[in-house]
Amino acid sequence: MARVPEEHFDTLGTLGIEEEHFIVNEHGRPVSGTDTLVYGTEPPAILEDRLDHELFKFVVETQTPTITDPGDAAETLAAVRGALLDHAHEHGFDIASAGLHPAARWRELEHAEKPRYQSQLDRIQYPQHRNTTAGLHVHVGVDDAETAVWVANEIRWHLPVLLALSANSPFWNGFDTGLQSARAKIFEGLPNTGMPTAFDSFADFRHYERRMIETGSVDDRGELWFDVRPHTGYGTLEVRIPDAQAEIDRVLALVEYIRKLVLDLVVRHEDGESGTDLRRELLEENKWRAIRYGREASFVTRDGDGTVDLGTVVERDADRLGLERIEDFYGSESGAERQRRLKREEGIDAVCESVLVSDPR
Repeated sequence: MARVPEEHFDTLGTLGIEEEHFIVNEHGRPVSGTDTLVYGTEPPAILEDRLDHELFKFVVETQTPTITDPGDAAETLAAVRGALLDHAHEHGFDIASAGLHPAARWRELEHAEKPRYQSQLDRIQYPQHRNTTAGLHVHVGVDDAETAVWVANEIRWHLPVLLALSANSPFWNGFDTGLQSARAKIFEGLPNTGMPTAFDSFADFRHYERRMIETGSVDDRGELWFDVRPHTGYGTLEVRIPDAQAEIDRVLALVEYIRKLVLDLVVRHEDGESGTDLRRELLEENKWRAIRYGREASFVTRDGDGTVDLGTVVERDADRLGLERIEDFYGSESGAERQRRLKREEGIDAVCESVLVSDPR
């Protein structure tokens, strides 16, 4: 008998890291379209069944194996990234990573031929045709389905914080958008994206999930692309809001932050803490502030009575959660700031070079 979704939520604290990357040529520019790395050749063993196209052929996603010990996250992610680089270099390509590739023009790029994506293109039309985005998705195991839903509700306040830290996509389709994360705004053009509503229970969430499938709104639960979701197939809480990052240290800082936020909220739920009741509209306002201002953002507080700046949140959480990496990340130049500076000082070639992924091994 197949396991019911509640039983998938059986392990606490495991990690899974999914990264979307760009396939680029020797000049760091997006290739118009290639199946070579995904379908035309056999990838290294660690990437077997963990490498696939996204919507565009120049965007691929990798997945780590399940990481049971968080101390192994750096080594595991480095092995996956290194294998992808080896695979790409062997076939004359390179790999870049950012929320949007600074030189990508979507009309010049080929869509993947996979039936899943062709179906989405037909159903969604223009918003999906232009969707050259790349994100970082972090799965954290949760050992109780009801707890996973409660944590998903509560972590929503921190999603704009994570986006502001990771903002790494100022350029889209050849121009400066004036945003720090244009990726987040472009992705919101798709249905079933953005800041989700709160769910009263796991049954409430499952009812919604089933209704979306049964009414033909989505082909499968994987098309519920919200910024956070309980993943009923993996038994995880999946945070999907950060921009992709070229530097492995930045990814690991975000992964550590997300994992410890989730574990902290699990404990608070077990201790009987009641949830907050901040309106989704105010959470969306906070997300807009992150999209527009990045590191300079301030956020409406959980009680809705004031604002707090990003630096104060990072400092508070670093101390409260025992974070080892996030303050260094926050203290360095943001991805969006660096891309704009390089464009201004050296031109687009330097920007393209800056988002290349280096071998972390």
